[in-house]
Amino acid sequence: MSVSEAVASAIAATGELPARFYDRPVLDVARDLVGCTISHDGCAGVIVETEAYHQSEPACHAFVGLTPRTRTLFGPPGIAYIYRSYGIHALLNAVAEPEGVGAAVLIRALEPVQGIERMVQRRGIHRLGQLCSGPGKLTQALGISLEHNGSDLGRGPVVISARGPARRGLQIAVSRRIGITKASELPWRFCAAGTRYASRAPVPRTRG
Repeated sequence: MSVSEAVASAIAATGELPARFYDRPVLDVARDLVGCTISHDGCAGVIVETEAYHQSEPACHAFVGLTPRTRTLFGPPGIAYIYRSYGIHALLNAVAEPEGVGAAVLIRALEPVQGIERMVQRRGIHRLGQLCSGPGKLTQALGISLEHNGSDLGRGPVVISARGPARRGLQIAVSRRIGITKASELPWRFCAAGTRYASRAPVPRTRG
């Protein structure tokens, strides 16, 4: 489902992504988030890689139903679902689809564009291509933590804003999700074609 004309007009006028942007099938939201910008605490990066997750498939946390951990996943579209992976990394997801449906988009990688010195200090590395080339890396670089779970991605403190004019015509590479053992055959990973900032290069088909 494409973004409606009314939502597209609002995005064009303000550069903001309203909750209605996320209130769509998670695959559409995952694709359309590529090229958008995440900002927090003086740092920002352009999303170059996402993955979609839905309660209907076993790789999604919502597959087990409503629990204290997954409650945020079933919340209103456009909020952040942040969880700890392997007891170390906080991973950022954007909740999608109508409230009551467990679905979210994992933000897998960013192209750093603002506050790079601060990102370098947080990550302890200087190679630009590796600052945000993974879901745990990007949250560390931007200072995103579990305390932001459930926050509004339009109001902040973690904010996702719309694609700028230079990013609106980008090509999207589609491939299988990575780093999982369940439902790994689903082609639910979306990357900006040709990017050098992704967590891993896809073997894709492309579409606009």
